[in-house]
Parts: sequence; C-alpha cells; structure tokens
Amino acid sequence: MNPRHKVDQQPAFVLHAYPYSETSLIIDAFSRDHGRVALLARGARRPRSTLRGILLAFQPLEIGWAGRGEVHTLMKAEWQGGQPLLAGKALFCGYYLNELLMHLLPRQDAHPRLFATYAETLRRFAAGARESDLRCFERALLQELGYGLMLDADVDGLALDNDAHYAYEIERGPVRLAEPGASALAVSGRTLNDLAREDFSDPRSLVEAKQLMRTLIGHYTGGKNLSSRRIFRELQEL
Repeated sequence: MNPRHKVDQQPAFVLHAYPYSETSLIIDAFSRDHGRVALLARGARRPRSTLRGILLAFQPLEIGWAGRGEVHTLMKAEWQGGQPLLAGKALFCGYYLNELLMHLLPRQDAHPRLFATYAETLRRFAAGARESDLRCFERALLQELGYGLMLDADVDGLALDNDAHYAYEIERGPVRLAEPGASALAVSGRTLNDLAREDFSDPRSLVEAKQLMRTLIGHYTGGKNLSSRRIFRELQEL
C-alpha cells in the first residue's frame, strides 16, 4: 500500500477545476515544488464554503494536501494576494497558459523555475497582455520540458545570419535556405536571433516567432486544438 503523502505551505495556482459530486471539486493545481497535482476539494461547491472565493484561477495560493494515489485531498487553501484580477485579452492569455500547462506538463513533475516564470507572466498580463510575453513563456515551457529551441547556431554549426532565411526543423534546429520561399515555414535569421534574446521590438520577428511557436506547440501537443485560442479568435472576428 502506498504511504499517505502530506504537503503543507505550498505556493500554487489553480489551472482547472470541475465538479465532483454535488458539493465538491477536482482541481488541477500547479505547485512550486510538486508540479501539477490533482486535488479533491471537499465541499468547495457548498454556498457557505470558504473555498468558493479562494480557488480561483490566476490567483496565488498557499495550499496543503494529503492522501495517496493520483488524487489527493485538499486540506487547506489560503489566498496570498498581490495579483490583480485578469480581464479582457489578459484573461484569455491566462487561460492559454493554463491550457499549455494542462496539455504539456506531466503530473507531479516539479518545475520551480517555470512556476516563477508563470507567476511573473501573470503579473505582466495584469499590466497589459502582450504577445511578446506569450512567446517568452512558450519558450520557457519548452525549455523546461527538454524541448528547448536551438538558437545558438544552425544545424551546420554556423552562426545565424540576420539576413538569411531558415527552416526550423523540430529536434534538429535551423536549416539555412537558399531562398525565402523554399519552405512552408521559413523564418529569418533575425527572428531566430531576436527569439534567443527575447527581443520582439521588430514587428516581423514577433509575427514569425508566433508562427514558429505555434508549429512547435502543435507538434508537442499532438495537434490538439486549444480552446482558448479558438475562443479568442472567434471574439476577434465578432
């Protein structure tokens, strides 16, 4: 029999929650030292439950849990404050981050640096969501999972040329092209260098980086359609 596991005073964020029975919730939480964990929040759906106003997405929490198996029991949750509520575009960007973590982050796999990056990205969103923040988070996520982009040189070991064009081949890196249209996903050397520096002041670099990261994310999620991306696109069309 697996021993009972107990954790206390753990910084965390709620990624997703869904009903369990008439009064409880199952939540997916992203914790600093234990990664993504599944927790049963007993009675959290009751009208007078203190957890109803605490288990909110994008809000910093300190939680504790206990139990054995894949789903533990939430024992405590305290709001830590300091994070403004997200709204509008920032809210959808936050949901996009949560979807990425839900699809790509294995359970009980600790990533404290990614946790810090996630918290900082949410703080940036509260001040005004920018696409550059999304690109930086995507890059950090892939790096933490062992899928880091190869941006120091092309596949031949040559420095990336700002004026050249490349096809980024997954698991290999940038392959120099004879001409821009030689690949369905061509990206300039300047974009790759800007991505390495996380400098998106050039509008072209921002556009090409978005296309590249979308391709990579699609590959590692198995081509899953992300709901947040679809909903945001539909709202823009309206």
